[in-house]
Amino acid sequence: MPGDDLEKLNSIEALKRKLFSKTYKTKIEYRDSFPHQVNVEVKDSWENPAPTKVEKFFMKTSMFKKFFIFSVAFFVIAALYVGFVFLNGGNNVSNENIEISILGNSFTEGGEDLPLIIGITNKNASSLELADLVVEYPRGSIGNSGEDKERQRVSLGVIPSGAVRNEDMKVVLYGEQGSLHTIKVSLEYRIAGSNAIFVKEKSYQVAINSTPIDLSITAPSEISPNQDLNLGVKATLNASKGASKVLVKVDYPVGFQFVSAKPAPSYGNNVWNLGDMNPGSEGDIMILGKMIDVFDGEEKTFNVSTGSQSDSDKTLIGVIFNSLGHHIAIKKPFIEAKILVNGVYAREYATNANTEIRGEIRWVNNLDTRINDMQITARISGNGVSRKSINPQQGFYDSNRDVLIWDRNSQSRFAGINPGESGAVEFSLATLPLFSGVTGMLSDPLINIEVSVSGKQAIEGNITKEVKNSETKTIRLISDLSLNTKALYFSGPFENSGPIPPKVEKETTYTITWSLANTSTHISKAQVRSTLPPWIKYTGGIFPPAEDLSFNASTRELIWNIGGISRGTGITEANREVSFQISFTPSLSQRNTTPTLVNDATLTGHDDFANVDLKSSRIPLNIRLDKDTAFPPEGARVVE
Repeated sequence: MPGDDLEKLNSIEALKRKLFSKTYKTKIEYRDSFPHQVNVEVKDSWENPAPTKVEKFFMKTSMFKKFFIFSVAFFVIAALYVGFVFLNGGNNVSNENIEISILGNSFTEGGEDLPLIIGITNKNASSLELADLVVEYPRGSIGNSGEDKERQRVSLGVIPSGAVRNEDMKVVLYGEQGSLHTIKVSLEYRIAGSNAIFVKEKSYQVAINSTPIDLSITAPSEISPNQDLNLGVKATLNASKGASKVLVKVDYPVGFQFVSAKPAPSYGNNVWNLGDMNPGSEGDIMILGKMIDVFDGEEKTFNVSTGSQSDSDKTLIGVIFNSLGHHIAIKKPFIEAKILVNGVYAREYATNANTEIRGEIRWVNNLDTRINDMQITARISGNGVSRKSINPQQGFYDSNRDVLIWDRNSQSRFAGINPGESGAVEFSLATLPLFSGVTGMLSDPLINIEVSVSGKQAIEGNITKEVKNSETKTIRLISDLSLNTKALYFSGPFENSGPIPPKVEKETTYTITWSLANTSTHISKAQVRSTLPPWIKYTGGIFPPAEDLSFNASTRELIWNIGGISRGTGITEANREVSFQISFTPSLSQRNTTPTLVNDATLTGHDDFANVDLKSSRIPLNIRLDKDTAFPPEGARVVE
C-alpha cells in the first residue's frame, strides 16, 4: 500500500477513537468568534419540562372545584351589584332618607294626657308601603326597667316619595315626681317587590313633674326598741281624671310587728283597696305595730306604693302611680324597761292554765344624768288572769285600776337614779281555769301586761324634763287538748263476737274508740298515731266512715288524720271520735295473761292562738275493758 494511503488510514482511525471517546472535548465556535468549552451530558431517557404554578393549580383542581369557585365568584359579584343598586338605584329605599320628628312637651303630669305630634318624612325616590306607626311607653313608675309597656299602633298605608305624614297621638305616663320616661317611636314599612319588614326608630324622653296620687307618711323619725309605732299613710288623687281600683301597699321592714290597722287591710296585713277615687278624694290608713328585736343604731325603712289593681292578681299593683319611703332610726331609750315572764324575755309567752306566773321588770338609766322620782307601773288585763292572785312584791296593787305601782314610797332608791344604774322589781299572778261551771269556757284566753317607767331629768338649775318609756307583754294560755281511749265489747258502733274471756285459738273481736276534748282555742294539724301488736288483726271497720283513719300493714301503724279541732269540742260542743274493730286469737303462750289490744296512742296538734305545738299520750289498751259497763270481772284473762 502506498505511503499516502497508509497515512490517511491512520488519520481516520485516530478520528474514530476521538469521536467515540467519553472524554472527548469539542471546540465550538460562536458567531462572536469566542471559543467555549461545553461539557455535554448524555441523558439515558427523555424528561418533560417542569410545569408552572398555574399549570400545577389546574392540574390538581377537579372539575367540581372549578365549577364551585366560579359560582362563588359569580355570587359575590352579583351581591355587590344588587347592594349598589339598592343603595343608589332608582327604585330603592334607605332608612337614612326617612325622618321621624316628635313634637311635644318634655314635661308632663302623671296620669294626664300628653299630646304628641309625630311627623314622618319620606325622602326616598320610592314609596313606603304598608307603613305602621308604633308608639311604645312604660305604664308604671318603674319606667324603663319594667316589662309592662303600653303600645299604640296606627296604620299609615302608603307614604309616597317626598311625602310628609303628621299624626296626633296622646299618651298617659305614671311615675314619681322627677322620674324620666322614654317613649319609643317606630315606623314599620315594606318596599315594592319585597315581603321584608323594615323599621326606623326614634326615642323621646319625658320627665314627670307631678304624680296622679300624692303620698304622705306620718311617723316618728326615731323610736326605741320594743315600742309601739303609729304609722299614718294618706293617698290623695290630684289628677283631673278619676282612677279606678286603687291599691295601697306598705312594705314593712324586718323587726316590725303588725298589730292592727284602720281600716283593716284588704289583703294580708299590708294591702288596702281604696276602690275608685275621684279627683281630690283621699284615702287615710292608720297602722299600729311594734318594733321588736331591733337594736340601737339600726335604721328601718317603710316603703309605700300605690297604683291600679293588677288584672291577673287582685292582691298586686299592676301599674304603679307613686311610691314613697320613710326611714326610722332605732335609738336606745332614756329609761330601759324589760319584762321577763318566768325568766323568759320575749314579745309573747305561752303557758298552761292553772299555773303561777312570776314576772320581773328590769330597768336601766341610759342617760348621762340623774333621774329623780322614778316610777314604774304595770297594768294587768285580759280574760285569763285571776285578779285575786296578783301580788306586787314591795309595791302596791290598785285593784280599782288593775295597776301595780312601784315608786319612791315603796322603793326608796327611786328618789334618785344615777347614770347607768339598774335594778328590777317583781310580781306574781295566777291564771284562771279554761273551763268552769261558774265562768264557763274562756275563749282565746290571754293576759296583757303593760309596763310604763317615767322620771324627771334635771337639765339646768331647777328645770326638769320628763322622760318615760313603755313595754308590753302578752301571755297566751294554751288550750287543754286531750285524747280519751277505750276498748269495748258489749257496746260501741260494731257488733262484736267471740268468747269473753277470750279462749286460746278462738277469735274474739273488740271495738276501739278514740275521742277528743278541747277547751278554749282552735287546734290545727291534729293527728293520732298508734300501733297494733303482732297478735292483733285489723278488720277494717271504721265508724263514722267519713273519718280519715288508715292502717299500714307493714309497719302496723294506725293513723287518724283529724285536721282541725274547734274550741269546746267534747265539752260544750259535740264529740269528735272514731271507732274501729280489731280481732284477737290468743295463743297457748298467752293463757292466764292480759294481752295488749292497742299500743299507746299519741295525739299531736297546733294551738293556733298560743302558737305552740301540743302533744298528749295515752297508755296501751288491753283485754280488761274497764270502760265497758257490761264487762265481767273474770273476762280480763285468756282461758284455755
